[in-house]
Parts: sequence; C-alpha cells; structure tokens
Amino acid sequence: MDAYMVTLFIFGVIVLLTAWLPLALRRMPLSLPICCVVIGMLLPWSPLAPLPRMNPLDSRELTEHLTEFVVIVSLMGAGLKIDRPLGWRRWMITWRLLGIAMPISIGAIALLGWGILGLGVASALLLGAALAPTDPVLASDVQVGPPQTGEEDDIRFALTSEAGLNDGLSFPFVMAAIAMTSQGGNDYERIAHWFAFDVIWKLAAGIALGWLTGRILGYLTFKIPRASRIAKTGDGLAALGFTCLSYGATELIHGYGFVAVFVTALTLRGVERQSSFHGELHDFGEQIERLLMMVVLVGFGYALAEGSLMSHVDWRVVMVAVLTLTIVRPAAGWISLIGGRQPRAERFIVSIFGIRGLGSLYYLAYASGEASFDGIEVIWATVCLIILFSVVVHGVAVTPVMRWIDRERGVDSMRPTTTDSQHSHE
Repeated sequence: MDAYMVTLFIFGVIVLLTAWLPLALRRMPLSLPICCVVIGMLLPWSPLAPLPRMNPLDSRELTEHLTEFVVIVSLMGAGLKIDRPLGWRRWMITWRLLGIAMPISIGAIALLGWGILGLGVASALLLGAALAPTDPVLASDVQVGPPQTGEEDDIRFALTSEAGLNDGLSFPFVMAAIAMTSQGGNDYERIAHWFAFDVIWKLAAGIALGWLTGRILGYLTFKIPRASRIAKTGDGLAALGFTCLSYGATELIHGYGFVAVFVTALTLRGVERQSSFHGELHDFGEQIERLLMMVVLVGFGYALAEGSLMSHVDWRVVMVAVLTLTIVRPAAGWISLIGGRQPRAERFIVSIFGIRGLGSLYYLAYASGEASFDGIEVIWATVCLIILFSVVVHGVAVTPVMRWIDRERGVDSMRPTTTDSQHSHE
C-alpha cells in the first residue's frame, strides 16, 4: 500500500472532520479533541497505518515545531477575540490567575515531581513549568466568542486571557530548569544571567515588540488611505501573516514570541475595535487552528497507542496526574480568586477548567533539545497522561457546564451562529 497516498487519504478525512465534527458535537457532552485522540489511538490497528511507530522523544524537533505553530496561531486568535480593553481593574481576574495561581501551580507540581516521582530539582521544575500554563488550543470551547458577539462573561474572559498570557509567562521557569542543568559558572552567575536575560530582557522584548508590531500592523490595516488598507482586502489570510511576522521578529531578537503574538493581537484589536475585518481574521485563524489541532492530536493519540512512552506510566505517574488536575489547579485557582467580585460558582468553574494541552508538549520538546534532564521519559509520560486526562474530563464537562453558565446569563448557548444560519438555507 502506497504510504503517501494513504497519508493523503487520512489527511483528507481529518480536514473533513475539522469542518463537520464541531456541528455534530454541538449538543453532545463530547469534544473535538477527544475524537481526535481516539482516531489517533485507533490508527495503529487499522489497515491504514502508513506512519512509522514513533513517540515525541524520537521525533522531538517535529513535535516542537508542530506544537509551537499551533500555539502561536491559537494565541493570535485568542487576542483577536477579546472585546474587553486592556486595563488593571478590567483585567484583575487575569492578573490574579497569572500572578498567584500560576506560581503556586509550578511550585506544587514541582514538589509532586520531586516527592512522588523522585525527580531531581531541575527535572521537577521543568515538569511544573510545562504543566502550569492553561492551554490556548484545547481551551477554545471555554473561551470568549468571536469579536463583537458579546460572548464574554467573566468565566470565558478569564480563561481566554489567562491562556493567552501564561504560555509566555511560564517560559522563564522553563529556562530556569534548563539553566540548572548547566555545569559552567557559579550559582550566582547563572541566577544573574537567568534573571537579566531570560526574565527581564525576553519578557520586555516580547511585550515591547508585540505592541510595536500591533501598532504598525493596525496602522497598515485600518489607518492608511482606505484604498490601500489591508482591511480592504477582506482576506482573513492576513491573520497568519500577522502571527508569523510578530513571532519571528520577536524570536530573532531573543524575546518571548508567545507573549509578543498575544500582545500584537490585543494591540491590533485596540487600534480599531469596531471593524468587521476582525471577524474575518478570527474566522480564518480559527479554521487553521482547528485543523492544526486535529493533526497534532491525532498524532498524539498515535504516539500514545505506540506504547513505548506510556510504558513508563506507573502508580506514581497516575497519582501525580490525578493530584495535578483535581487538587493543584483547582486549589491554586481558588486561592488566586479569593476576595474577587465573582460569584462562588464562577470562581469554582474558572479554577477547575485549567486545561492542559499542546503548550506543555512544546515546552518539553524545547527543553529536551536544550539540555539533558534526568528522568525525561517519566516527565514525558506524566505530561502526556495529564493531557489525556484533561482532554477527556474537561471535554466531557465543557458542554453541560458552559450551557449552564449561559442559562444563568439568560443566553441561548444553542442558538445558531451566522455561519450555521447561512448553511441551513443552502
């Protein structure tokens, strides 16, 4: 059987499912990521299995670049969706989650890795840093709606803005774990270099260049003479150009590209909030994101079924996975929101929907290429198991929970979208 043709066939099926499954699953307590992982897990036992048996450790660079690309596309989409202008008070729930919940999560997960899995300090910190951020890709079902649709209650806003920023803000802790593995220099020099370069410079460069890129692109899109504006094209493909330009430029000056992409999207949105072109950018970005997510998650399921990585799963790994999802994130989120104005039920939902996903795989793949960590197979197995649990548990819960939220707000969450209405008349 021709492996290339079989691969094309499988890719065609994935593309069609990308378009159809969200509509088919709309009223079901089942998510698109669950279906993707199941498809991937079934592939090795099907007659259509042209791919070699592999896992992320054997194909680290492929894993790194695929997950990197889908995350930056998702970050651009998340930034474009947010209607709420940036501000200290308006974004207070986000600052709480970033400044309190994320450091608590990193520390708690690192302790679990050290105390239960027996990892060294650097490896335990890498585990905590990789698993602390919520995922902007798999969390799309609990995020705000498209631009200017009004689907932006505090829960959706909190989870969208948190996912948009914490992928970049957890990077300094990944870099700290990498620095711990180096042998040269004394501890003071390593700490000073990490703080000056990996914290101050990279964060500042990401924020500054993200803002500057957003302002320039905003001017070219909305402010120059009408006939020459990018918005005049009505082509959502520009979103992909914005994303790659912002990310690439920031990484070239050694800044955090994840931060820059999200800041670029927020800044671009702020230049002209009412333009319908934001909807075009969002819709195209969402389609690309969904396709990439399905490809990566099918590959994730395939890697799980391959077995060599999951052979490292034992009771300790299972215990860390369960404690991370049921205790660490909910407790960290709840603590961070104490004293907030949100009702108790909303704070609880924000706390438990800390979905782990493709960003964690990127951090592990990146760190594995930069340094040698003890127990790296156990770290990969733990992260993959947590992602699998998160995909299943959150995927089953998201539809009924978000439907309940919308009923409380007096909104019909099952109403047809504009796209659905158009299709129903065709």
